Amino acid sequence: MNKPQVNHAFWRSFRLFESLDAAVLAQVIAAAQTRQWPAGTTLFQRGEAGEYLVALTAGRIRLSVSTPRGKELVLRYAEGGDIFGELSLFDGAPRSAEATAVVASQGFILSRRDFDAIALREPALRIAVTHYLCRMLRDTTEQLEGLALYTLEARVARFLLFTLRQIHGDDLPPNPLLQLEINQSDIAAVLGASRPKVNRALQSLRDAGILQKAGDAMECNVAALLQIADPQP
Repeated sequence: MNKPQVNHAFWRSFRLFESLDAAVLAQVIAAAQTRQWPAGTTLFQRGEAGEYLVALTAGRIRLSVSTPRGKELVLRYAEGGDIFGELSLFDGAPRSAEATAVVASQGFILSRRDFDAIALREPALRIAVTHYLCRMLRDTTEQLEGLALYTLEARVARFLLFTLRQIHGDDLPPNPLLQLEINQSDIAAVLGASRPKVNRALQSLRDAGILQKAGDAMECNVAALLQIADPQP
């Protein structure tokens, strides 16, 4: 596994760091340390002290919470280009979820000690944290709105569009290909639904021609997905 390459574009791609000027960002890069996690590795568990954030360059990490009876809720999957574990750096509270490497993964960690040291020297980093938390709150509100107000088919469409935007950005092509790296049970956990219901919703989209099989991937009709994701009265 190759060592991750450090560059400003990688770090600036994260909302938390996108507004920082080059001098402050250089301090973040200098403080970050490379890490590798074999498949199956638990990076951290819920309730542990949060001592670092992770900036992933490659691989896939499952973020989840579990009950004492073993029932698991998958919150999301982090892949190359994602950041997670940052909240504990802001408030010093214990981890709110468990992080497990689904496949061999690599990236950087930035410790809370180093983060705090930079923030003390550079007020711009504290301002960036405030903006970041505000955007997270808006995103959470939108997610709750989706769970409470939209049909499952609309939630599936919104999930597919979100995944496509992670790949292509906001300017989506009309008929992009999408190869999901997670199964229907995992999608169901993210959407707060059962696997059979998610399967039926996906089948409904296929029957309507909105999703079409293309080898191991799906060809997605973005215009139709947008209509389903945000139906007009």
